Amino acid sequence: MRISRFPNIVDDISVRLVAAVVLVVAVVALAAHQWWLYPVLAVDFLLRSGWGPSASPFALLVQRFVRPRLNVGPRYTAGPPKRFASAVGAALTVVATALWLLGTSTPVLVIAVVMVVFPALESLAGICVGCIVFGWLMRLGVISESICVECADIGRRTATRQTAS
Repeated sequence: MRISRFPNIVDDISVRLVAAVVLVVAVVALAAHQWWLYPVLAVDFLLRSGWGPSASPFALLVQRFVRPRLNVGPRYTAGPPKRFASAVGAALTVVATALWLLGTSTPVLVIAVVMVVFPALESLAGICVGCIVFGWLMRLGVISESICVECADIGRRTATRQTAS
């Protein structure tokens, strides 16, 4: 199996569906205090942010079984901000896992709430908190604009992609 890099263009509908899967897992973890689900989330986020959706079990589930059943064309969006958002999810779930293993409950609950709110915003409203932070960090010069040069002109890239297909 070849593991691809994170794509520069992603389908926003698929991203929102993956966020819905994360939301379901996070709600179960929070509602039932099933903190063992955080290592599962952490692994998926780490794989997705490090190697792209083709390495993520949640993204593969969506791509193979859910997305093909939707009669909606792709809505392209920039990949680098989504990758950053996945990395934020990875960091939060790794910290939650470590705190859970150390027996610290209050910070785990705080992270658990964040891990419900962020994917809920993405999946239900299309608001990517990680993407917003990514944009702020670019404006502050913390993230180089060269990382997301292609983000600036998604229309040109999607037109090129459609003519190549």
